[in-house]
Amino acid sequence: MTSFTRAPRRKSARRAAAVGAVAVGALLLAACGGDDMSGMDHGSGSDSESASASASASAEAGSASFSDADVTFAQMMIPHHEQALEMARLADGRASDAEVKDLAGKIEKAQDPEIKTMKGWLESWKQPTATESMPGMDHGGHGGGDGMMSDADMEELKAMKGTEFDKMFADMMIDHHNGAITMAKDEQKNGKNADAVKMAGDIVKGQSAEVTQLRSILDRL
Repeated sequence: MTSFTRAPRRKSARRAAAVGAVAVGALLLAACGGDDMSGMDHGSGSDSESASASASASAEAGSASFSDADVTFAQMMIPHHEQALEMARLADGRASDAEVKDLAGKIEKAQDPEIKTMKGWLESWKQPTATESMPGMDHGGHGGGDGMMSDADMEELKAMKGTEFDKMFADMMIDHHNGAITMAKDEQKNGKNADAVKMAGDIVKGQSAEVTQLRSILDRL
C-alpha cells in the first residue's frame, strides 16, 4: 500500500439628482406596464443559460465600489478555486469512496461559477486577472499558508488510486479549504464591495462544512 507524508498545511445635489432619477424611473415603469411584455419570457432557456445569466448579473453587480482588498481577494481566490477544481476532477477514475466522489462533484459545481463571477468583477473593475507573480501563489513549494498544493503534491495525488487516493484527497483538500477560509475571512474584515464580501461569507460557511465532512471521511477510511 502506498503511503504519503506531507507537511501540515483581502449631498444635497446628489439627493436632488436621486429624486429625479426615481421620478424618471417611475414614468418608465408606468409606460412599460401594459400587457405586452415581449422579450420578458423567463420560462425558456436551459439551466446552463440561467447559470450564465446569474453569473453575469453577479459580475455586473460587483462593478460597484471596490477596494484593493476586493481586488486581492478575487485575484488570489481564482487560482485557488482553479486548483480545487483540478483536484476534484482527479477523483474521476481514481476515487473509490462514494462520499469522496460526491464531495468532489459538489466542489466542482460550487467553485466553477464563482471563478466566472470573480473574473467578471475584475474585468468590470478594469483589474488584471493574472496572478502569476502574486505572493503565496507559487506552486513550486508548499507551506505558504494559503493551502495551495505544490506541483509535487499534485503529481503525487495523480499517482494515487482507490483508498490511498481518497485519503490523500481528503487530507489535501482540508488544507486547501482552510487556506480559502482564511482568505475569505480577510475579505469579510477588509472588503468594501458587498458582492465580494457576500461571496467570502458563502465560502467560509460552505468550505467549513466541507472540512468537517472531510475530517469525518478520514476518520472512517
